[in-house]
Amino acid sequence: MDLGISPSAVTRAPAPALRLRRPGWRDPRLWVGIALVAGSILLGARLLAGADDTTGVWAARTDLPAGSRITADDLEVEQVRLDAATADGYLSADTPVPEGWSLQRTVGAGELLPRAAVGASTDTVEVPVAVAPEQIPGSVVAGSVVDVYLLDARAEGPALEAVTVLDASLPDEELAVSGARRLVLAVPQADAAGFLRALGAESDPRVTVVRRG
Repeated sequence: MDLGISPSAVTRAPAPALRLRRPGWRDPRLWVGIALVAGSILLGARLLAGADDTTGVWAARTDLPAGSRITADDLEVEQVRLDAATADGYLSADTPVPEGWSLQRTVGAGELLPRAAVGASTDTVEVPVAVAPEQIPGSVVAGSVVDVYLLDARAEGPALEAVTVLDASLPDEELAVSGARRLVLAVPQADAAGFLRALGAESDPRVTVVRRG
C-alpha cells in the first residue's frame, strides 16, 4: 500500500562517531618509533666523534734551515687527520720535543716534522745498541729520552744518562728471531768511546734501558 511517503523523506540515523585512541605503552608502534629516534641519535653522535678523530703532530712555526738544532720554541702542535701508516712518518706531539736533534734538511713554516728530517746533532754520534725485550719498556720509541745501564758487578750507575732514542725497531731477521730490539741512540761524543769500551769489556753484556718522563 502506497502511503505517499517518498524515499528521500526517510531520515536515516547518523552513524556512530569513531573515537581515536591514543597509542598505549603496549602499542608496538610506539616502541618502534622510540627505537628509531634512539638509533638516529646514536648514529649522529658517532659521526660527530669520527669527524674529530685527529692526531697531534709537531710542525715548524717558521722556516727552519738544515743543520739547525730543534727546540720547543721552533715547533707547535698541529691537529691533522692521518691514517696510522702515514702518521708514523711524522713526529707525534705525544712525545716530548726531541732534545739534541738537528734538522737534516730545511723544513718550511707550517710543515709537519717528518722523522726522516731529524737526526743527531753535530756534537753527538749515533750509537746502535741491541736490547733484550725484557730489559726495555715497550713504550720506548723514537724521540724517547732514556738512561742506559750495563748490568755487571762493577756497575754503580747508568752508563749513559738522558740520551735520545733516534730509532727503535727490528732492523733485520737476526734480531727479529732473538726478539731483541735495536736502538739507535744520540750519544754525546765525549761519552761514546767510554760507553763502547764498557760494552765491549763484557763477553755477554746485559743492557737495560729506563725511559724518562
